[in-house]
Formats: sequence, structure tokens, C-alpha cells
Amino acid sequence: MPKTILGIGAHYDDCVFGIPGTLLKAVRKNHRVVILSLIGDYSNWKPAQGREREIVEGTIRLGKEYGVEMRFLDFTELKYGVTEATKRAVAEAVADIQPDVAFHLWPHDQHPDHEAAAALCRIALRYADRLIDQQKRFVAAQRIYQFDNGPRHTIGFEPNTFVDVTDEWPQAIAWLGKLMALVRNQPFNANELDGAQRTKEALSLYRGQTCGVKYAEAFRAVNAYPTEVF
Repeated sequence: MPKTILGIGAHYDDCVFGIPGTLLKAVRKNHRVVILSLIGDYSNWKPAQGREREIVEGTIRLGKEYGVEMRFLDFTELKYGVTEATKRAVAEAVADIQPDVAFHLWPHDQHPDHEAAAALCRIALRYADRLIDQQKRFVAAQRIYQFDNGPRHTIGFEPNTFVDVTDEWPQAIAWLGKLMALVRNQPFNANELDGAQRTKEALSLYRGQTCGVKYAEAFRAVNAYPTEVF
């Protein structure tokens, strides 16, 4: 049966950098795939000034191109925290999406937005029914995984789950490259990797070496889940 797969990040690019191959694998298996970005207002971010809506709308358009539904809340970078209002906003979104499997950022990070987003997701994915209108139906995700955001961000991440994304790699790295080109307001060059793509490639090769494949993405399971080994 098709499932709903949800990736949650703080920024427009967190999931597209962190878990694009895993999400594209889910698309290929005909699951519904949704990305929820908590920050939808980029008016105080210098690279986006004057193009805030263009970047959000372009991100949504790119997601659709790859079979992924992109959603944004209205949080502003560095202007939100873990409050009753923000917990309710994320819980409302999760209850509306109804994920079977969810991915969110690892909670220990150099970026305050990543840490705040992780804390809000941990609450919303498990306890949304205590924060929203009780008449709304809420079923907690069957499985929840945390993902890292790469070097210079994530602190102390030790994965226990790996996903082989070798088959999805060409699409995954192109998706990230197109998104970075959109933000720079430049044409996408399919023949040259930018800084974000090179970082993602190095990380995915490393994760692949860890589990014996070419490219992989790594996660920390929130709980221990049974796995079919044969």
C-alpha cells in the first residue's frame, strides 16, 4: 500500500541536501512524498532579499518536477523558537499531512534554526493530538528518523540506519544543483558540481563506504524498529 513519507527541515534546502535520494526512492515506489520547511519567510536573509517569493515558488516548482510536494510554514529565520504557538503550527501541519514515515533534523547542530526545528518536530510527530483541535484525526508516524545536515552543521551524529541511493543519485544531485542555481539566480550547469553538491557527494560516498554501496544516506532511528533480514 502507498504510504505518506514526510521530510521536515528548517530551511528550503535542508531536506533537498540531507535526504534527496531517500525521498526520490520513495517517489519511485509510488509513495506520496512531502517536504515541510518551517521557514517560509526569507525577507531577512541577504541572498534572498527582493527574491523571497521567487525562491519559495521555485523550490515548490522544482519539488513538483521530481514528484515531491513542497510545503512552507511562515516562520522567519532566527526569529522563531519552541513556543506554544510554533509547536501548534508544526503539529497542525503534521496532522494535516498524516505521515506514515517521517524524517527530521538531528537535534544537535551549529545552526540555531536546525536545533529549534528538530525540537518542534520531535514534539509534533509524537504529540500533535495534545496541541491541536481534538476533533482532528491524528495518528503518529509509524517510524521516525533523524538526519544530519553535513559538516560544519551537525554535531555528534552517529547513524544506525542506511539507505542505498545509488540508483537515485543522478536525480538527487541534479535536484540539489538546480535548487542552488535558483538561489544564486544563475542557470543550472549539469556538467559542473557547485559547493553544496560536492559536499553532498563526499558525504554520500562516505556513507556508502560505511555500508558497502556507492552512495548512501544515513539516519538515526528514533526507536528500534524490526527489520526483515532475509
